[in-house]
Amino acid sequence: MRVIGGSLRGRKLATIRGLAIRPTADRVREALFNILGSRPVDAHVLDLFAGTGALGIEALSRGAKRAVFVDKAAQALQIIRKNIALCRLEARTDVLRLDIAINPRSLLPYRGTFDLIFIDPPYNRGMIRPTLLNLSENHLPSHDAIGVIEHAPSEIIDPPPSGWILIDQRRYGQTQLSFLSFAASPVDPSAGS
Repeated sequence: MRVIGGSLRGRKLATIRGLAIRPTADRVREALFNILGSRPVDAHVLDLFAGTGALGIEALSRGAKRAVFVDKAAQALQIIRKNIALCRLEARTDVLRLDIAINPRSLLPYRGTFDLIFIDPPYNRGMIRPTLLNLSENHLPSHDAIGVIEHAPSEIIDPPPSGWILIDQRRYGQTQLSFLSFAASPVDPSAGS
């Protein structure tokens, strides 16, 4: 697995053998970033269910300002930190251990800051809707943020929870990408939680 584009293009990333983590295939990642175009430039990125961290690292390689990586598995967090170190991105990243579908409170210091959000939960586990709800209810996306969900084609996104608008879907074999826009009003970062 390698970084596909940007300043880190060609950089090899560590991964985990077996089925515990399902990294986004290179061709799907390339298609995703072709669709996003210049959107990652200067963005604050949230990589949820981050696995190896490949999506967030790809965004940083393509000009994102900062990325927060979230996963609940210790093995995934170890690989994410290793890949961040391999790419020398420590100064532009945070790595958090939490389950966003259950408890997003650790992300409250980042309220209203995420411009680009990658969501890649385990397939067919019913985690997409609770994750989107927690993101919007805790005011984590910036106004006009883009969310990209990688999921099984059998998982239905439409209609998404309040605040989210489904704007595009693309299928690549057994993987579907759903692109959502966050249209809620901007949040005052100084407002209490």
